[in-house]
Amino acid sequence: MSDLKNAASLLAAIKKGRVQTVILAMPDMQGRWIGKRFTARHFAKAVTGHGTHACAYLLTVDMEMEPIPGFALTSWDKGYQDFTLKPDFSTWRALPWLPGTALVVADTTDQQHRPTAVAPRQILREQIARAAAKGWSLKMASELEFYLLHDTYESAQKKNWTGLEHYGTYIEDYHILQGTREEGVVGEIRNLMEAAGVPVECSKGEWGPGQHEINLEYSDPLQMADLHTVYKHGAKEIAMQKGCSLTFMAKYSDKLAGSSCHIHASLWDKAGRRSAFSAGGKPTKEFRWFLGGTMALAREMSLFFAPTINSYKRYQAATFAPTRIAWARDNRTCGFRVVGEGDSLRIENRIPGADANPYLAFAATIAAGLHGIEKKIEPPAELAGNAYKAKVSPVPKTLHEAIWLFEKSSVVRHAFGEEVFAHYLHAAKAEQAASDRAVTDWERGRYFERI
Repeated sequence: MSDLKNAASLLAAIKKGRVQTVILAMPDMQGRWIGKRFTARHFAKAVTGHGTHACAYLLTVDMEMEPIPGFALTSWDKGYQDFTLKPDFSTWRALPWLPGTALVVADTTDQQHRPTAVAPRQILREQIARAAAKGWSLKMASELEFYLLHDTYESAQKKNWTGLEHYGTYIEDYHILQGTREEGVVGEIRNLMEAAGVPVECSKGEWGPGQHEINLEYSDPLQMADLHTVYKHGAKEIAMQKGCSLTFMAKYSDKLAGSSCHIHASLWDKAGRRSAFSAGGKPTKEFRWFLGGTMALAREMSLFFAPTINSYKRYQAATFAPTRIAWARDNRTCGFRVVGEGDSLRIENRIPGADANPYLAFAATIAAGLHGIEKKIEPPAELAGNAYKAKVSPVPKTLHEAIWLFEKSSVVRHAFGEEVFAHYLHAAKAEQAASDRAVTDWERGRYFERI
């Protein structure tokens, strides 16, 4: 009934002429919006009830949109068949930075109306359902950092992404004066997100020159992942309209701090009214076991937290990026930081970078926490002091290592199912193979003359 109500409200906006264009989009493996733009008239007439078709190859391509052979979902041998983009009308929103335009997030189904198991939104739905079956719900939030640049995306490409001009010239962490330089863009992002129904807490300068963070209010995991993706996509579009660019690369420059996607998570009863992490002002056994599970599987799940070659270059000591699987209260050197009291008690996973697909990162967080509760995994002792110097398990150092850890994990295979496991393992191996073939500027500069 609620979906019908939401659909009716969109149709009413179309009828009144407030919406002329409807974007129907799904998140792909990389967490990007992929879909179609419809005239509002046609969307109302033909798409509202049945959705639209799209090529299933959209879940088997790499960052360059090149079809990767070897996937079970579809291939040249299967003719790259269609699947259906089915609107989830609970997600529809007007996009104020694109006048007259509405966005509706889509789920994907096959020709028999079965959900696409490997679609990121469906993967997250499955983990939420696993938690619900055990009587739990979750509240989650993601922090997302980026670098803001005076260059446009086109001019940056012409410069081969070198010698780019930052907004700001010095370290600006919490720096209001420096932040004012970016306010014409960052303020626009903040305010337009609010107008789009993406609740923003605040923005702040981050460590690097031109580096910023915008925090969103927490929500349930699926809604939070949708909001995260709307914000990430919309921020790029707003920057483009302002004649500049921003990047969510995990490690944009080897000379600057990386950009993170810290994930805050807490476990609640099914109705979301009572925290399962705190009782009588003290952490519960569920809190300990959830933390224990997330730590125990952090290395094996790293593909879903750090999906690219570049992701692993962010893990450098003394840069506020974690290098060790450790936890402590309010200690930013640890991979897992425990913050809050009472109902606000939560676990901050500092391992994901800004390049993470939030649907997959959230799903991995839930799966690991549930495993911890099922197996009653106690976390290690709280770390005191500097985790960068601690003799505990490291965060994986390369995508190669992450692939090896993922592939040999029976827990990951069981938690996500064979189809999802094989799909994302294959995608990661293809990304690694592409990198292994590439000759870089670093290599040419080092070896061209002097070897």
